[in-house]
Amino acid sequence: MKFLDQEIAPLGMGCWPIGGPMFSGDQPLGYANADDAESIRTIHAALAAGITLFDTAAAYGVGHAERLLAHALKDRPEALIVTKIGFTIDEDKKQLSFDDTKPETVQPAIDSCLSRLGRDRIDLLLLHQNGLSLNQAEAVFDEMEKAVDAGKIRSFGWSTDFSERASGVAERAHFIAVEHAMNVLIDAPRMQDVARRHQLTALIRSPLAMGLLTGKYGVGTTMPNDDIRATSNLVVKYFEDAQVNPSFLAQLDAVREWLMIDGRSLVQGAIGWLWAKGSMNIPIPGARTVDQIEGSAEALGFGALPDHAMAAIDRLIERDPSELNADTER
Repeated sequence: MKFLDQEIAPLGMGCWPIGGPMFSGDQPLGYANADDAESIRTIHAALAAGITLFDTAAAYGVGHAERLLAHALKDRPEALIVTKIGFTIDEDKKQLSFDDTKPETVQPAIDSCLSRLGRDRIDLLLLHQNGLSLNQAEAVFDEMEKAVDAGKIRSFGWSTDFSERASGVAERAHFIAVEHAMNVLIDAPRMQDVARRHQLTALIRSPLAMGLLTGKYGVGTTMPNDDIRATSNLVVKYFEDAQVNPSFLAQLDAVREWLMIDGRSLVQGAIGWLWAKGSMNIPIPGARTVDQIEGSAEALGFGALPDHAMAAIDRLIERDPSELNADTER
């Protein structure tokens, strides 16, 4: 597919898992078991598999994920980087706070991202505040427009699950993408409609439901205490009390055979479901190991799920009516 005038595979690598520890107060907001050496190998494995889009944020590891990308992609100018601003970070203390959305903070935040990434220009910059009001977001995007004019960023967008707010800014000249949550368990038809109507790229976060759709976690699995999935900070409760939410697990079991159609793994089927939903979709599964990113990349060989599998999944998944009729902050 074409993205920023460049042909790329319709799949990215999400870099939240490689960021390592990060906290809000004493609450962990990162994934456990990140290893920098393995993270570098994972980024290189993504490139070897044809993945050239990397999705990160200043918040991921409070700057650490951006620094890892700078190291791994130093001599790979063809790699495209998506990063996000909107949170205050303290790299030394590994602390994250949620108040960095004033217009005067935008240019310094961009400069800090550029410094950590070791780049002269950011390919796509996203506003990282999901539920910001439209008026507040407009002021941030005004500053991003200035950064485009200054050559610091190529384009911008919003990481949000509120379709009306995304639609309200979608006609800006350099607004090209929306990043939103979506997977076979949690659909997002209203936001998908916004992306189609405004010809936006849809970067799909949580395509594997925070790992639940990998099939690795079942009844009795307990997440580590320093993993965000063991906390109460999840907007969508894929995990509760550090264990898989049984209602989501039952949904997965109901459609397992259809996701694994024609020899796909669960991961490859979950990614294929997103491609079947729309040609504008770029799933960005998180990865922190070579095996994880290589397994995701093999989905490229299978492509979108066939129509009959999609129809069967639609019959078997019980959708929450509120999910289909109203935006929620997830």
